[in-house]
Amino acid sequence: MSSAPTARPVRGTHDLFGEELRRHRHVAETGRAICERWGYQEIATPIFEHTEVFARSLGDVSDIVTKEMYTFTDRGGESITLRPENTAGVCRAVITLGLYQQLPVKLFYFGPMFRYERPQKGRLRQFHQIGIECIGAPEPLADAEVIAAGAHVLEALGVLEATTLELNSLGDLESRARYRDALVRYLEGHRARLSPESRLRLERNPLRILDSKDEADRAIVAEAPSLLDYLNAESRDFYERVKEALARLDVRWVENPRLVRGLDYYTHTAFEFTTTRLGAQGAVLAGGRYDGLVKTLGGPDVPGVGWAAGVERLALLLAAAPPAPRPLAIVPIGERAEAEAWTLARDLRREGHAVELAFEGKPSKRLKRADRLGARVALFLGEDELARGTVKLRDLDRGTEEEVARAALANRLSRLAGEERA
Repeated sequence: MSSAPTARPVRGTHDLFGEELRRHRHVAETGRAICERWGYQEIATPIFEHTEVFARSLGDVSDIVTKEMYTFTDRGGESITLRPENTAGVCRAVITLGLYQQLPVKLFYFGPMFRYERPQKGRLRQFHQIGIECIGAPEPLADAEVIAAGAHVLEALGVLEATTLELNSLGDLESRARYRDALVRYLEGHRARLSPESRLRLERNPLRILDSKDEADRAIVAEAPSLLDYLNAESRDFYERVKEALARLDVRWVENPRLVRGLDYYTHTAFEFTTTRLGAQGAVLAGGRYDGLVKTLGGPDVPGVGWAAGVERLALLLAAAPPAPRPLAIVPIGERAEAEAWTLARDLRREGHAVELAFEGKPSKRLKRADRLGARVALFLGEDELARGTVKLRDLDRGTEEEVARAALANRLSRLAGEERA
């Protein structure tokens, strides 16, 4: 049993608070808003699924399944896994809820994912993703829409110019089979120099070697045949139509013929928005087409395309954190004003204001706390103000004071808020 102190978070997990939490929340809320503009509905799936959901969809030799999943046997004897990604869970939900009867269905999600891997900047064992899935649309236009929606999210966050969209086609099953044969022939000539992991992949899933992070593997892969040279006419036409649609949508890309997705269910379009600003963790939003996934999970044979974005990585890219909300501070003076202050605070909160009212303390102490919280306005309430039905309003930024009738306070605060936004 570990002797680590209980006051320390589990390795690879992280508490979010203050500026960091505001960044995180801004990414999530911006993503939600943009996805809804593109006609996607939010779906929330459980954070754990039957292990089979991921084992069948991710492939039994993938790194995620063999090394990274948090899997346990529950008290009922069932094998359960914390979700390492959410595409499989969303597709499972499409089957469970019968959503395939109203195709196409356009969904987005947000939430925590879990992978046991070495923690580093922008990569945690509990991390968060926002993603979209367009299920039931076989047209190349669906791929272009999904990519353009991702670009819109990045643009709304102000980070699009810090990224590069890398694009490739994996082709259909026939194209991939032809390419697989050519790739295996090439790699067999370099077997002795491949990493032990890639030698294993050579037997079971050689395309994954293209995504190897091992330096020796990468040098070999650099001279490997290009997947694009093995696309059949149908796959090539599909890819060209995706690129034409992206051009119409003003989405710029660069072609990367070495780009593959790390999971078994991808076909045709593969893409990543990458950045050089986060060190080795370059991909911030990535996805592709997965036409066989729903069928693999026991549902009908319907196509799909989507992406997932790392919230922590996007939060690191933001130029600045959104400002913390600035409360109003109420400072009562005297016992009778203390009781009335709680009524005033209640009314202002119901009108939509954030209000800071300390439980006790002298006015000077309460003002110091208001200053620490970044309050814009202090409202003083004493015996004279109670008698006249007013409050004394101090603008803490400008240092000015004025007396405002209680009946006119809401309008005065609204004007102040408008001035601050301007």
